[in-house]
Amino acid sequence: MKKKRTKWIIIIAILAVVVAIVFIRNGAKAGGKELVIRTHVVEEYTVENTVTATGTIEPVETVEVGTQVSGKVETIYVDFNSVVKKGDLLCELDKLTLNESVSRAKANLESAESQLKYAKSTFERTQQLYKNKAATLADFEAAQNTYTQAQMSKKNAQAQYDQARVDLGYADIYSPIDGVVLDRAVEVGQTVAASFSTPTLFTLANDLTRMQVEANVDEADIGQVKLNQRVTFTVDAYPDDIFNGTVNQIRMKPTTTSNVVTYTVIIGAPNPEQKLFPGMTASVTIVTEECTGLAVPAEALHFAPEGQTSDNQTVWIKKGQDMMPQHVKVGMNDAAYYIIEQGLHEGDSVVLSAQFVAKETKKKTGDNPFMPGPPGKNKNKK
Repeated sequence: MKKKRTKWIIIIAILAVVVAIVFIRNGAKAGGKELVIRTHVVEEYTVENTVTATGTIEPVETVEVGTQVSGKVETIYVDFNSVVKKGDLLCELDKLTLNESVSRAKANLESAESQLKYAKSTFERTQQLYKNKAATLADFEAAQNTYTQAQMSKKNAQAQYDQARVDLGYADIYSPIDGVVLDRAVEVGQTVAASFSTPTLFTLANDLTRMQVEANVDEADIGQVKLNQRVTFTVDAYPDDIFNGTVNQIRMKPTTTSNVVTYTVIIGAPNPEQKLFPGMTASVTIVTEECTGLAVPAEALHFAPEGQTSDNQTVWIKKGQDMMPQHVKVGMNDAAYYIIEQGLHEGDSVVLSAQFVAKETKKKTGDNPFMPGPPGKNKNKK
């Protein structure tokens, strides 16, 4: 069976060659015409399939620093773009009211401790009298209850004092991370209120040498996007620079805008030169599939001499003045180029088109009466 199939392939190839030769010779016989063959030299090429999207440059990690107490901003120690370390003091709030709260809480605590001491002494004395039958059960239970209440009052006063001290500590705003100040939302003298929500005073970015692109990928393309795919992108600030990245995360939560559904794809992007700023718009190209190998233009697979039918599995190779068919195994393509897995070698010339065109007739210069002829041609003969 295999031998019979091989035999038919050989016969078809021979017939194709014969047709090509006839095609060339018949054209050559057509008076005043010549065969023009356009070819492409086979070489290594990288074929890519891509998905495009737009996105926004953002720091990998941002922290909003707020305050848990209300007060007036007294001192600010950093500004926009300040580089800070974890634990650095960013600003201070006015501590007058907070110090008064601490003093008041401390006084209440001392009073509660005094009351507890007295209640304890009374309870121990009443307990002894009760044992000696010198006090009634009611007196003993009243002293015990007073002692218990004094213990609870002391714990409550201690908690209030501790909270007042904590609130005083909150008046000093420290950096929670190493980073850069992206935003300063307060000014000296401004009053911040933390009654219902925590106001943001500063926004810090952890490391601007590592950024990420939050790209919005259309729902029609999201199925092609996978983790760790290679990404290139550009920004308007540097139109001639191409930045590289990698798909780090595909968020499943959709976003719908004007009936268009998109998904957020997080792309990690090194930024060693710190050219990329937060908020920049990025034009993203995600390489969903790529292959490097010998490739030919799509025209080569679509070409066939007159009388032949292209099958997208055969190319025609130009050898000298002849065209020879060659069966190939086609791999990945990007519509413009096709990877050829088998059947061709580097340096082969594949035919893209072949057609007969009229030969240009060149008039002899001397035949033009308005142009002088070559030296000696117009001399009178004797």
